[in-house]
Amino acid sequence: MHSAPHHLIDEAVRLLDRPGRRLLGLCGPPGAGKSTLAAALLRGVDAALGPGTVALLPLDGFHLSNAQLERLGLTDRKGSAPSFDVQGYLALLRRVGTGAEAADHDVYAPDYDRLLHEPVAARHVIAPGVRLVITEGNYLGLDQPGWREAAALLDQLWYVDAPDALREQRLGRRHRRNGSSTTRARSRVEGNDRPNGDLVKSVPTGRYDLVVPGM
Repeated sequence: MHSAPHHLIDEAVRLLDRPGRRLLGLCGPPGAGKSTLAAALLRGVDAALGPGTVALLPLDGFHLSNAQLERLGLTDRKGSAPSFDVQGYLALLRRVGTGAEAADHDVYAPDYDRLLHEPVAARHVIAPGVRLVITEGNYLGLDQPGWREAAALLDQLWYVDAPDALREQRLGRRHRRNGSSTTRARSRVEGNDRPNGDLVKSVPTGRYDLVVPGM
């Protein structure tokens, strides 16, 4: 279990100096360590401010189903920006709310199940008392329809960086754990993960409030 660096926990806690709910986005290319950092920040902020202070809203829950990917001809590009329901993600961010406009009821968020290889509904809950919602995903920094509107709702957006060789090594291991052969895993990294990462890396770093090392 990884621990987030103290200065990043302090940065997240500082967002709560003002009343109301805050949204923190973690963006970066595939395999950079966004999910690991998000989980570590959740533990760190809850330890600092008390259980139930922070909750998770992962972009991965908005993967299109395999049936929809097949319909759209995106099966081999699963994980690319068009393979997500960005408008659904945007709508849920708006429903969660920020500042004094935070939802006064439980808000349920979907997740992605790596055993089923499908999104699943309502795995995460954002209770009314949650002060900080951490959302993480590859494409939160894109200046494209849907993504730019989602980014505008965030109080801060951090870019999670990691060397390409390390990311691709992690991605290859992930694909093999999910049942791909070594050859298939390499093909998925080179033909899908790499161009997805290149798109994310093309966004100017000035779009982000903070650039942090991956975990």
